[in-house]
Amino acid sequence: MGIRIDYRGKIRSYGFPKRLESELIALFEDNVDRIHSQTRRSRNALSVKTQEYRLVGVCAAIRELRGEGGYAIESPWSIRHKHVTWLVTYWVKKGQTGGTIENKLTYLRATAHWMGKPNLVLTLERYVDRKAAGLKRHYTAQEDLSWSGKGIDIDVEIRRIEAEDAIAGLQLRLMWKFGLRVEEAFKFRPTQDLRDGAIFVSEGSKGGRSRPVPITRPKEQYDLLVAAAGFKNSRTGSTIPDAHSYDSWSNHFYELVAKHGVTKEGRLGRTPHGLRHEYMQGLYTDVTGELAPIKDGSRRVDREVHREGQRRVAEAAGHSRVSKANAYLSTYATQEVKRRLVISPTQAAQAVTEHGGNKSKAAIALGISRRALYRLLERYESGDQS
Repeated sequence: MGIRIDYRGKIRSYGFPKRLESELIALFEDNVDRIHSQTRRSRNALSVKTQEYRLVGVCAAIRELRGEGGYAIESPWSIRHKHVTWLVTYWVKKGQTGGTIENKLTYLRATAHWMGKPNLVLTLERYVDRKAAGLKRHYTAQEDLSWSGKGIDIDVEIRRIEAEDAIAGLQLRLMWKFGLRVEEAFKFRPTQDLRDGAIFVSEGSKGGRSRPVPITRPKEQYDLLVAAAGFKNSRTGSTIPDAHSYDSWSNHFYELVAKHGVTKEGRLGRTPHGLRHEYMQGLYTDVTGELAPIKDGSRRVDREVHREGQRRVAEAAGHSRVSKANAYLSTYATQEVKRRLVISPTQAAQAVTEHGGNKSKAAIALGISRRALYRLLERYESGDQS
């Protein structure tokens, strides 16, 4: 059995009726660290953080049913399809994203399995039309979320934060130079996780998946690891300061970066996670010698070279499928569609003229395929010159 959270105390903090409270405690006592996902590669017990997300997600949903929903839920076994349907409708109205709602349904689905009700919680598509509700989820990058994609001088901005808190700045650099998630950067152990020319990320990773991240730029990466070793926690070896728990440091970190505009709505318009995109795109360039499609989709690399770049990025990101790399890199096809939408038939005809009638060269100059160019020219010749 792995480490468990104080589920009794957390459930009691919601002020539920005694029967509901006791039955939830019994459910979590028997099942809280059970693995529900069928795709999770690690068979290790769930992390404390994952257990907490699951417990809070379930309790918050029940509180919403009893509060805003007006349902007198007295037992988790009383939850029916109509209750889940109401929750999804409520979450959509609140403007929550498809990913957030899917996560909440995952927590409820795990609980339903504990109760022997595997068909109680359906997929999001069974409750709502994703497209109509604006919940369509893209697994291929539609826009460049890296900091450089926003024209940000990364070093300058991190230095601003370092001037106020050196450790927070260091953690941002770990995200930038090794592609770590925020929690992974917090829990990274600089003197324990380096070996054989790579760092091995496990603490704080999704699903407990351990992965190697290669040292591809020795000078800057090793210098950063040396600096990180100077800040290691005396008990855990992580980069979370001795005076902080994970939660208190996380709160401090996010308040600090928000103060410096590192949010979607802030001055920079980018989050710390954008530094992970930065690293993955840079790794692709290191491997292939070319920019990622999201950076310059008009210049295609050899198919096998591109595939190797995807594979290396997926491995460094901790994903089992090569296609997952597209979340950071995008694809040539996606970028071509975006360019085609902004190229008018008139511009296509002008490009052909400028290249002496050579349609292949005109297509390359426009960053689209010849087939796309022909379609634009057909529109031009039919009189559609917009």
